[in-house]
Amino acid sequence: MFIPNRVALDLDYVHYMVIGRRKGIVNPWAASSTYQKLLTETFNMNRARIFTFQNKPPTPVEAIPRRLLSPPLHKAKSTKPCRRIPKDPERTLDAPGIVDNFYLNLLDWSSSNIIAIALGNSVYLWNPSDRSIVELVTIDDEDGPITSISWALDGQHIAVGLNNSWVQLWDSVSVRLKGTLRGGHHGRVGSLARNKHILTTGGMDGRIINNDVRVRYHIVGTYKGHRAEDVCGLKWSPSDQHLASGGNDHVLFIWDRSTASSSSPREWLQRLEDHTAAVKSISREFVGLWW
Repeated sequence: MFIPNRVALDLDYVHYMVIGRRKGIVNPWAASSTYQKLLTETFNMNRARIFTFQNKPPTPVEAIPRRLLSPPLHKAKSTKPCRRIPKDPERTLDAPGIVDNFYLNLLDWSSSNIIAIALGNSVYLWNPSDRSIVELVTIDDEDGPITSISWALDGQHIAVGLNNSWVQLWDSVSVRLKGTLRGGHHGRVGSLARNKHILTTGGMDGRIINNDVRVRYHIVGTYKGHRAEDVCGLKWSPSDQHLASGGNDHVLFIWDRSTASSSSPREWLQRLEDHTAAVKSISREFVGLWW
């Protein structure tokens, strides 16, 4: 659509050419040569300006911006900071006298942020907050060395497995011996796992025993599946209903916590034989995936 600019138009002449000429009206200026010349010059001068715009037309708006129709040439850089992975340890602790045996569990970190480590016949507690070191216990040579340690969930009580098949229960705050579990195994106790008041022990004899630390006759159940070799890995599920055990027979068992008598070993729920070496490291979350 065009909007004419009427500023430069001769409206009288236009009115005559459109209306008057058709009705036979005689133009009073037609006889005058001067008028004819003036009329011709005026008409020719304004003929190119009959249709004009007073203002420039607006720029058309794109329905869809071009930047959305084609991918950008360069992707925007991510503003997420890069994670720094340290190449060196934050702290190195000396461990003189630690027993060089893969099947033993000689280190455990408590819920109260205390590291317990067994060095030969002694157990030491290291506090990272103030870097203090406390000697918890040193046993006799005929009973040692220490073969496993495990904190309770309260971060105060700790179980210490010995080479003579016993397990000692200690209070780390008062540094006092609370009790000793005897008669369950026929060899060293290489792995421990806590389930509230139940302390599960795994021995070199291939037996797994549930011990109720609150009572004198502490053996409340046994699991028998591994061959007469070290049980080197034990872990309860987050629900405390299932137990995973690994041994140097390359087998992983999943057990159900039940009320069977201590005289009859309990049957396993799952048996995994895909490993080609001893199964020592087990995650609580892995055990929880089964049920």
